[in-house]
Amino acid sequence: MAILVMLIGVISVINLPIEQYPRIAPPTISVSASYPGANAQTVEDSVVQIIEQRMKGLDGLMYMSSSSSSNGAASITLTFENGTDSDTAQVQVQNKLQAAMSSLPESVQRQGVNVNKSSSSFLMVQGFISEDGSMDRADIADYVNSNVVDQLSRVEGVGEVQVFGSAYAMRIWLDPARLRSYNMVPADVVEAVRAQNAQVSAGQLGQAPADISQQVINATVTVQSYLQTPDEFKNILLKTDTAGAKVRLGDVAEVEIGSADYGVVSLYNGKEAAGLGISLAGGANALETREAVGARMAELEANFPAGLTSVIPYDTTPFVRLSIEQVVMTLLEAIVLVFIVMFVFLQNWRATIIPTLAVPVVLLGTFAVLYIAGFSINVLTMFAMVLSIGLLVDDAIVVVENVERILEEDPDISIKDATVQSMGEISKIVIGIALILSAVFVPMAFFGGSTGVIYRQFSITLITSMVLSALVALIFTLPFV
Repeated sequence: MAILVMLIGVISVINLPIEQYPRIAPPTISVSASYPGANAQTVEDSVVQIIEQRMKGLDGLMYMSSSSSSNGAASITLTFENGTDSDTAQVQVQNKLQAAMSSLPESVQRQGVNVNKSSSSFLMVQGFISEDGSMDRADIADYVNSNVVDQLSRVEGVGEVQVFGSAYAMRIWLDPARLRSYNMVPADVVEAVRAQNAQVSAGQLGQAPADISQQVINATVTVQSYLQTPDEFKNILLKTDTAGAKVRLGDVAEVEIGSADYGVVSLYNGKEAAGLGISLAGGANALETREAVGARMAELEANFPAGLTSVIPYDTTPFVRLSIEQVVMTLLEAIVLVFIVMFVFLQNWRATIIPTLAVPVVLLGTFAVLYIAGFSINVLTMFAMVLSIGLLVDDAIVVVENVERILEEDPDISIKDATVQSMGEISKIVIGIALILSAVFVPMAFFGGSTGVIYRQFSITLITSMVLSALVALIFTLPFV
């Protein structure tokens, strides 16, 4: 049984996620939309309120908050109870949002409404800079959006990738004075661009069923495609009159290729840059994910344009690694100190080594329970193991010492009979010690909210180690006596 427990524990340790702290913040889902040209009040009345009214009946929803800005941006954040599966919550929010889409303004529907799992913190931030200055911020951001984001999003353990910068877009800067001189408004320009910048399917020539003589030729006809260059956009026809005069987009606006969004300005050591905020997926191993991202970036860097390099301005994994290493070192120190203390007071190598053998069995068994409970290896669970080291050997010491006492008091008794007599005397005591110590920490496992997340992993780890300590003392220690 002890070997089985240790094997299961080893497998669990390999598969347990590693992070500095457990996820304390409740899961949140964000809904974002854009209403170009609208002020904050208009966005609130025509977008935010409509979406909020539809977000009813969601499982585990605690509250929602929203904001509307003067640039037409709307954001709604839905906060769910701790323990709610974020993937399930996201699907439910998307389903509710579909019912509200038909009531939103047409321009909002055309822009699209995004639903994402929000993350309270980034695992790391991957930055990109042009060392020789050959690429500006828009060039770097467009390359990152086109060639890097999708690659890193598919890395195992990566939950979400947020881009600090935007891809290229065709920017049309209208001149109000020229528009007024031609008796036009921005809506006329929008309608003309939408009508003339379109992909039209014209069908095929000679497609079956057709006359036998025509089936020799079968060709797809392309009559119009999306416009590609600023000059093509400048030639968009806005207005004509009976005399043949024409007003084109280039007459009332400046057209250029620029960034789709200028709301983010990224700098690294004073140089223009773009960045990616990488969040950890639920249950993923922070250290393994960081290594996987680094390996994928090493592959991508081989194809970077000349002068473009990647940097890491923010990385949480060194703190995770250092914290876990320090706790593991403390754990090993505690085991050594307990061994020394037992030897000093028991004055017997055999009586010291036997209780010490129970420590790895109990610790590995505790890791197995952590895996089953969906916990992670973090500072709190490791701290609970450090505190339990001194308690783990208590039950084994009681068993060993009581057998030794019986053997000393009755030299004629056999070891087997002494063991049987000892178990009859102390079995209930060992079980009682485990139950009493566990009762101290059981209430902590039922705390609610963020406090419960913190103390639940600590208390369950401690209780598990103490219960396993009693079982190991009763079924594992005795054969060695």
